[in-house]
Amino acid sequence: MAHPEIKVLDKGFVRLVDHMGSDLSVVNAARVSFGKKKEAFEEGDAKLVNYLAEHEHTSPFRHTALTLHVKAPIFVFRQWMKHRIGSEFNEISGRYVEFPEDEFFVPATFRQQAKVNKQGSEGEIAEANRARALESYLESCRGAVAHYKELISLGVCREQARCVLPVALYSEVYWTVSLQAVAHFIRLRADAHAQWEIQQYAAAVREVVEPLYPVGLKALLASGKG
Repeated sequence: MAHPEIKVLDKGFVRLVDHMGSDLSVVNAARVSFGKKKEAFEEGDAKLVNYLAEHEHTSPFRHTALTLHVKAPIFVFRQWMKHRIGSEFNEISGRYVEFPEDEFFVPATFRQQAKVNKQGSEGEIAEANRARALESYLESCRGAVAHYKELISLGVCREQARCVLPVALYSEVYWTVSLQAVAHFIRLRADAHAQWEIQQYAAAVREVVEPLYPVGLKALLASGKG
């Protein structure tokens, strides 16, 4: 069965590939300590899931897994791939494939540097500068791609030619992750202090995960132990 694809930013997406387990899997992983197993998730089981999350008994949440196919700019993946525990990534390789002409992220607006949060941003840049900012951005990205294509045409290998490409370039990964790890990602990257672009991906990931593990994800996010 085909899974829905959630569009993110201008050219990106998040799509469920496969998943293993459910909220019942979390319950049964916890109850096996007593030699017990349930066949159906009941209302009372939610209390157990909440207890596990609140008291940091997190191993039962790791008896689940889901694989997502994600397309995002490289600068987003550089933040995303810091989430290594309970995660595995496989990425499209510029050594094997030639990148297309127009596959870089173009922001709808340009934000100005935040005055208090030195690593963050706030509001839009001055209106008088917006047109030139977009022009400069596109010139840079298109120029980099043009030089990349030229290097390829001159016989330069893909693994070297790709070095000139910008971090705005879109890439694709398969991401396999446990419920605990995905909750940790959502909690940190959906936060208002995270970069706006990765916040959009965190929201999309949550949209995919929530129907699969509604009780477990809610418990982990509420406890802050994800």
